[in-house]
Formats: sequence, structure tokens, C-alpha cells
Amino acid sequence: MAELKEWLVAGGIDSAAAALVAALLALLLLVAVSVTAHYLTKRVVLRLVRAAAHRTRTAWDDALVEANVFSRLSHLVPAIIIHAAAPLALRDYPQAESMVTTATFVYIALVGMTVLDALLNGLLAIYRRYEVAERIPIKTLVQVVKVIVYTLGGIAVVAILFGKSPLVFLSGMGAFTAILLLIFKDAILGLVAGVQLSANDMVRRGDWIEMPGQNADGDVIDVNLTTVKVQNWDKTITTIPTYALVAESFKNWRGMSESGGRRIKRSVNIDMASIMFCDREMLTRFRRIQFIAEYVERKLEEVSRHNQRQGADISLLINGRHLTNVGTFRAYLEAYLRNHPKIHDDMTFLVRQLQPTDRGLPIEVYVFSNDQVWPRFEAIQADIFDHILAVIPLFDLRVFQAPGGADLRALAAGSSIP
Repeated sequence: MAELKEWLVAGGIDSAAAALVAALLALLLLVAVSVTAHYLTKRVVLRLVRAAAHRTRTAWDDALVEANVFSRLSHLVPAIIIHAAAPLALRDYPQAESMVTTATFVYIALVGMTVLDALLNGLLAIYRRYEVAERIPIKTLVQVVKVIVYTLGGIAVVAILFGKSPLVFLSGMGAFTAILLLIFKDAILGLVAGVQLSANDMVRRGDWIEMPGQNADGDVIDVNLTTVKVQNWDKTITTIPTYALVAESFKNWRGMSESGGRRIKRSVNIDMASIMFCDREMLTRFRRIQFIAEYVERKLEEVSRHNQRQGADISLLINGRHLTNVGTFRAYLEAYLRNHPKIHDDMTFLVRQLQPTDRGLPIEVYVFSNDQVWPRFEAIQADIFDHILAVIPLFDLRVFQAPGGADLRALAAGSSIP
């Protein structure tokens, strides 16, 4: 710097002008060196880092490369060079040197925030490679850390610009707390809710949830600091405030997915006028049904022994015990479902009567399918009830069905309804 100034003075340039020209030339040279160093870092060093990361067997370095951690670190190279050489280039201009140094510190602080942001993204990507990530999502917590990083970084930048200690600004934050609470209300509520969701394992990415109050029914595709995105079954996207999942109720179907079964709960209404005791012709027919042949024989022996012990006069059906067609039908359903390959054997298994109503006697099937995939589950359920509806007449039972238009027209015409 001094040599350059002397050379310019020797060339006939005024001493003050020579000092200014020398400082400008040194500054331009410094900028050129910084730009060249940044270019070389980007084009050479980063390529070597990427190549080395791809050659290793570990996955964490690839995740950091994909998150642009090293790319953002490269922006520190020109700042470090300028910070180190600026005092030499601007030795005669302390105010300019102070401005350049301050700008360099601000730039380093901003780059540092982006580097930490990228590093957190890389760590999140690494974490998601493990199975524990499905059970304990940490994206919300990572976003909380990012908020803290950018908040502290912003305070550091302001402190550098004003030449004050960051503690001065931190101590003065109390005066703006109320304003900040209003401005960042959703973020704060989301922060608290996100911690609760993660700590209590209430919802994860990939869960099927139902939340009628928010018109959401589908898979969770993203959980972040302020919102939860749900892709509904019609492929629309519902965005729910994170705090709403804590403040309101919702149904999570994860338990069904993890149980290995999916519930079938459906009933058929039997016309109560078709319920009767079994006569000989019916019992002869029921003995030929493979699923209940043994049951019929066992129940007949049991009923016969009971009636003999009681001395019941079975010439009247009201006396003693007798098989009914609806009871035999329930026994058939149990045997049929027990032998069905798609019914889960180790979960709740019920074939029961519900409270009779003006629409008949409901016979409810309450079992679990061992196939949880929605289309296949619906096919299994439909096949089961196709069969049930088809065999009901074989037990001399009728399905209750409210009169339709054809029935009313038949009555009006004076004909009987079949």
C-alpha cells in the first residue's frame, strides 16, 4: 500500500490523491481476489466435496450436500478475505475501514444464519432416514430452532450496525413483548401445539385423520410450525392450523393401521314376521348345510335332554325349548365368518341382535378384516354381505325393506305384494 502510494506520488500525483487512488486500487484488488476465491471455492472445492461425499458409504454427508450446507459455507470465503485485508487497504481511511468491517460482520452473521438453516435441514433429512422418524417427527421442533436462530441472528445484526452489545437489545425486548405476541400469535400457538403434538405423539406424517370441523379426511402429508396439511381422499388439500389439532377433537386411524385389522360393523334388518320355530322340514334342510350341520345336531340333543328333564309337553311349541330360524341363522353367520380367510381370528368377533325397531330386528356383524387396504377391504365387506343377503331366504327369513313405489302402485291396483 505504501509502495503504491509512493509510486503514484513519484508519477506526479498529489499526495492526498495518490493515497485515495492507492486505497481504491487496493480495494478493487481485494474485491477481485475475493470474487476469484469465491469462484474457485464454488467450482473446485465444492465439486471435490460433493465427489468425496458420493464416494463414502455414509448417508449423512450426502444429506448435508443436498441441503447446500457446504455451498452456503463457501460464501464465508470472500467475507473472511475482505475482513482480513481491509485494514491494510484502508489504513489511511479509518471511517471507511470501520464501515467495511461492519458490513463484513453483518454479512458473516447473515451467512451464518443461512448455514445453520441449511444444517438443520440436513440434520432433519438424516433423521428422516431412520424408522424412529415415523414415530417421533421433529420437523416442528426444527422449525422452532430456526425461529430462535433467526431471532438471535437478527438481534446480532442490529447490534453490529449500532455498535452495541446484543444484551442491550435483549434487555429491551420486554417493552415489545405485547406487540410481538399479537404479530406472531399463530406462530406462538403453533409452537406450543407442535411441541404437544410431538411430545404426545398425537399425529404423524402419513397418518389418516378425520376432522369434520376442518373438512379434513385423509392422509397427513406435512406437519410444520403453523399448519398441518391433509390430502383428502378426493385429492384436495386441507390446511389446518397446528393449534386446532390441540384445541379441537379429531380422529386418528393410526391405531387401526397398526392393529393389523380393520373393522366391519354392519347390520341386516330381519322382518320380524318371518321369525319362527324350526319345523322338521327346516331342520332336515339345516342338517345339510355343512357349516352348521354339527351345530344343529348338538343343539337338538341339548334341547331334547332339557325338555325331557323338564317334562315339557312339546305338542305345543310354547312349551319347552325349540330352535328358531333366526337363532340358527346367527349360528350360520358365526360359522361362515369363522371359516372366512379374510376375517381376523384374534380380534373382536360378534354376530349379535340389536334392539328391535319399527324396521325389523337388526342382526349385526362386528368383526375385523385382516386386510386393511381400503379397496380390498370394501370388496371383502361387500362379498360377505352379498352372501348374507343371498342365504337369508334359505332360513325362511325375509329382509325388512320399506315399501317402494312399485309396492304402492301394486296396492293401488289391488294386486298383492310378493
